[in-house]
Amino acid sequence: MLSRIFYFLMFQAAGAALGWWRGGPWAAVFGAVAASWAWFVWDWWRSARVLAWLREGDIARAPRLRGSWGEVADRARRLLRQRDQQIEGAERRIAEILEALQASPNGVVLLDAQGHIEWCNQTAATHLGFDAERDLMQTIGNLVRDPDFTAYFSGQDFAQSVVLQGRESTASRPVRISVQVHPYGDGRRLLLSRDVTALEQAEAMRRDFVANVSHEIRTPLTVLMGFVETLQTLRLADEERERYLGMMAQQAARMQSVVQDLLTLSRLEGSPLPSLHDWTPVETLLRRCEDEARALSSVLGQAQQREHVFVFPGAQALRAAGQVAGSAVELQSALSNLVNNAVRYTPLGGRIHVAWERLDDGRARFSVRDTGPGIEAVHIPRLTERFYRVDRSRSRETGGTGLGLAIVKHVVQRHGATLHITSTVGQGSVFSVTFPTQRLQPPQPLQTRADTTPRLAA
Repeated sequence: MLSRIFYFLMFQAAGAALGWWRGGPWAAVFGAVAASWAWFVWDWWRSARVLAWLREGDIARAPRLRGSWGEVADRARRLLRQRDQQIEGAERRIAEILEALQASPNGVVLLDAQGHIEWCNQTAATHLGFDAERDLMQTIGNLVRDPDFTAYFSGQDFAQSVVLQGRESTASRPVRISVQVHPYGDGRRLLLSRDVTALEQAEAMRRDFVANVSHEIRTPLTVLMGFVETLQTLRLADEERERYLGMMAQQAARMQSVVQDLLTLSRLEGSPLPSLHDWTPVETLLRRCEDEARALSSVLGQAQQREHVFVFPGAQALRAAGQVAGSAVELQSALSNLVNNAVRYTPLGGRIHVAWERLDDGRARFSVRDTGPGIEAVHIPRLTERFYRVDRSRSRETGGTGLGLAIVKHVVQRHGATLHITSTVGQGSVFSVTFPTQRLQPPQPLQTRADTTPRLAA
């Protein structure tokens, strides 16, 4: 402000001096007045430049002036630059927040007071079946046509969530989406969605597991209690009592097998992963599988004087198979389980072929092929579920607990391997386990030209 007064006085003094020099006192007065008007025009021109620049708002085109209007322009330029920096920072933070919401595994939808979609991430669009860009500002009720959601959204009671069928749901792969609305701001609403398919499946499996365990233990326990009551209340002949005691021992053994398998599963789920430094010869594992399979076949075929036909790798091929890293006990349990299952479900006289082969990519595959009745394709995805049986009566007759393949699956996963099952009804099944290269040692070189053909025995 002082600079403007200074310049005004300087203009008047210069005009008066010029008028005095030209024509005396009255000329000096006229010169001072003319100089004042010149100053006003000059000052107005400077202010007009500043106002024009402020209307445009372009910082790069700010006028370069001296004096008060120059200071006004400089201060306005600094304020505009600070404002732009704040806006850029806010936009950057908003963009980061939106990127984080876009990366969220849960769906996020922002709704205005009328239920229009202001923004949503791709997850929500996938869950609810609309387009994240095309459907902006569309009413959510027009896009999500599920009757349960319509009733939930119109009821305005958002204390609980509602579970809907996902747009990608099919009969073979159901998808369940949980949706909940949270009011915020001035009538706005935040809609969150998440895929609860796995949770619902886990809950269903838990209920099935509890029901199956109860059934598997209650059935033999009921038989035991009935036999105990019979022995306590009736006088039986020695032969009949021995028969009852034998049946009681059979049921007790069945309960013990179920409990033992459950403990094995619990131990597998809670123990650390097997080491990569504990090596077991493949030959040892397959020899034990063969001994157990032949013994089981002998027991099952004792009444008919018939056994299965087994094909195992030859001695030299077994020695050349090398070693596998991991828990020897777990590996033996899994491989023996697959071979023994083939024995149980293959009719006497059928053929069971066990193989160990190295693949071109360095992995190794253990496979068990049988000539049993085969398994329908609808059952194969569920074979490794606990207590799942294709034929319940046959499984109990052969002594199975329904937990064997569940144990195999856990052992295989713990060793980084994969279990693959193929089957053709009326022709047989193939159960194979493929081990990764890091759990295998290279096969030892063959020293002699001994016979490496599979051994065939009945």
